[in-house]
Amino acid sequence: MRKLLVDAARTLVPSRGDRHGPLPPLLLTLTVVTGLVDAVSYLGLGEVFVANMTGNIVLMGFALAGAEGLSAPASVVSTAAFFTGATAGGRFGLRFASHRGRLLAAGTVLQTVLVAAVLLMAVLAPDRTGDPVRYTLIVGLGLAMGFQNAVVRRLGVPDLTTTVLTQTLTGIAADSEPGGGAGPGRARRILSVLAMLLGALAGGAMLVHVDLILALGVALALIAAVSATAGLLASKGGEWAEA
Repeated sequence: MRKLLVDAARTLVPSRGDRHGPLPPLLLTLTVVTGLVDAVSYLGLGEVFVANMTGNIVLMGFALAGAEGLSAPASVVSTAAFFTGATAGGRFGLRFASHRGRLLAAGTVLQTVLVAAVLLMAVLAPDRTGDPVRYTLIVGLGLAMGFQNAVVRRLGVPDLTTTVLTQTLTGIAADSEPGGGAGPGRARRILSVLAMLLGALAGGAMLVHVDLILALGVALALIAAVSATAGLLASKGGEWAEA
């Protein structure tokens, strides 16, 4: 347990010589964002995911099978938007392939713009339940989360994908040491799961008790904070920023 706690502390507050520098806590913040955004899309936009594509594909299958309350078109649109965002993020990542700090900073700037546009539309729209507005919000969030996923993939920090937890959960169990010891990277994986849970819990509470505007606003603030922090730290240089 002591080793697990020490590893968790090092993930949250990396040492100066850490290979990935400040990237782990910044990516954990983006993992919280994923939970918030999927709470918005699933609870506020008609039971569709914009970040969790595994769940989205499953929902699409359920909808095509005739399950009530699910929309196959919404899942298709969300998946297409995510794919488009990921494609753009992949191309964008090539421009900053040699500097991970600038990649994260610039990538989250564009993500901030996308989420800000979604938030603005949600605020101004007189009726968010109508298909034109609903689908526009789904597309905007899908683009943002696909872009995020591609940028994070290019950063290459183990166990911190910010959107996918199936392999993370598998690693927690499969890589545990005999006798219950913590295997390599276990603390980081557990923190990733907790970050997603925190985002989903907070987002769900905001959707149930307040409004999706609040959840989108918090997500936007977190992305902007990651962008500003990454930009500041990248300007100082360091081995962690080198690809």
